[in-house]
Amino acid sequence: MGGDGIERRLHLAEEIIREAGKLARAYFENRHSLTIETKGAQDFVSRADKETEALIVSRLGLECPQDGILGEEGGRYDSKGHGDAGHSVWVIDPIDGTANFLRGIPFWCISMALVHEGRLELGLIYDPMHDELFAGRRGHGAKRNGQPMHVTGAGDFRQGNIGLGYGHTLPRELHVGAIDALLLKGCEYRRLGSGALGLAYVADGRLDGFYESRLNSWDVLGGLLLVSEAGGRQNDFLANDGLNRGNPVLATTPAFYDPLARLVGLA
Repeated sequence: MGGDGIERRLHLAEEIIREAGKLARAYFENRHSLTIETKGAQDFVSRADKETEALIVSRLGLECPQDGILGEEGGRYDSKGHGDAGHSVWVIDPIDGTANFLRGIPFWCISMALVHEGRLELGLIYDPMHDELFAGRRGHGAKRNGQPMHVTGAGDFRQGNIGLGYGHTLPRELHVGAIDALLLKGCEYRRLGSGALGLAYVADGRLDGFYESRLNSWDVLGGLLLVSEAGGRQNDFLANDGLNRGNPVLATTPAFYDPLARLVGLA
């Protein structure tokens, strides 16, 4: 795929993610009518997630029929809904932060990423509640609503603020240990309920880093591209089949990466 093909997909994704955001926000504003299903402890899904993903899949299938799709709710399929995802794969999370969404907390987002021949090429995160679109292309920088983004450049734990995530399928000791280690260093932390939006905040200089001991690819790939293009550093999430199996995620301003990796045991 040439550069023109990547750029066309970026503009298309910006259009689609805004359209999906409009639909998801409409569901958010009428969330009391939604039927909530559970996939596990503190893991929820509703019609809003499924219909938002269906919209994205439908639009991508029409515009990019040769591309595969990996979605949180629908799994892996090609543009016809079945089969091989090929060399280019869209990785989508229709609503990251569903627990916030269903409780009326306006901290959730839609995430899209494009992986081409094993390399992350595009990342987009849209926050419909604040109309903030974070978008980036490999080698071309990252922007929020058209304005360039940069990580903070911080490196002192005593002035730092790190986003943390936690999934209830994992040993709580991993999360508790990370909190304890940060507090011992005099560092602040935030657990905001959306890993994707937390990574966008790292790229935009609102947080100095983000760590979670395991996430799925649809939770993080869009945000990891943004952090990289905003001057940050992150672990190789796609290693060891991270696309399909998930991995730990660590993304920070450059000076924080090595000490934070040691602190959480990723060194």
